[in-house]
Amino acid sequence: MRILYRGPLASCNYDCPYCPFAKRRDPPERLRADRAALLRFVAWVRDESAAVARAPVEVLFTPWGEGLTRSWYREALVELSRMPHVGRAAIQTNLSARLGWVAAADPAKLALWCTYHPGQTSLERFLAACATLHRHGIRHSVGIVGLPEHLGDATALRTSLPPEVYLWVNAADGHAYTAAEEAAWTMIDPLFGFSVRPHESLGRDCRTGDDVVSVLGDGTVRRCHFVPEPLGNLYDGSWTARRGARPCPNVTCDCHIGYVHLRTLPLYDVFAGGVLERIPHQRPLWSVPAAALAATAAGPGR
Repeated sequence: MRILYRGPLASCNYDCPYCPFAKRRDPPERLRADRAALLRFVAWVRDESAAVARAPVEVLFTPWGEGLTRSWYREALVELSRMPHVGRAAIQTNLSARLGWVAAADPAKLALWCTYHPGQTSLERFLAACATLHRHGIRHSVGIVGLPEHLGDATALRTSLPPEVYLWVNAADGHAYTAAEEAAWTMIDPLFGFSVRPHESLGRDCRTGDDVVSVLGDGTVRRCHFVPEPLGNLYDGSWTARRGARPCPNVTCDCHIGYVHLRTLPLYDVFAGGVLERIPHQRPLWSVPAAALAATAAGPGR
């Protein structure tokens, strides 16, 4: 059972121009509500009587904002990683927070999905954080938004990371890629083709709603983040009556945390053992010489 959890938190310490939550500050009452909701969710996962029926559980936190700057997310990840019936405890993060806390987690279960945002932090600082994760044996993937102005930064990131660390690229919303641009980004991320165009999903078989669900802070269970219809509530058990496989109601799916679960795509084989943290089963996926990568930084066709 894979659970994508998203609480009320919507604040972020970064100011990315492509993000609607940039430099947003949550008022104290929202932060208190987010902490209470997260503690309630962790308590639900912890409950042994329910755990027997649903084990094993994997959890991915997908906050709108940056969770690791908040102590309750760090503590939740440590606790979840130490629960016997939890197979994975992961979070999406900009990796800006201090990382000393990872030493208390189970490195076999904790995983981080890390995004590098050029202009918000230096490459050196981001790589230092990645090195800390590596030193503690924490599974992590690293990624970047595929904006044209980020190509040089992505190239530098790829050549600086250890070869076994997967660097994913998310296609930028609203940007139409030329064939040359797509080829340049694919040199950095061989799986970029899955992100660069939406996937037809209407009526297609998907694991969401069955093996994968989305949970909001109040316990509302949805099949995924992109289908608003509720299945029920996590805490009163009403969602279980509607749990089950059903075709996707959306015309297309263009976000990795959605389309990765489509049974019409091979991504569960590609990411076997690392679906939530976006780590491919076989690494490295690339064999592009550093010199060839460096040539892409000047721009396609130059």
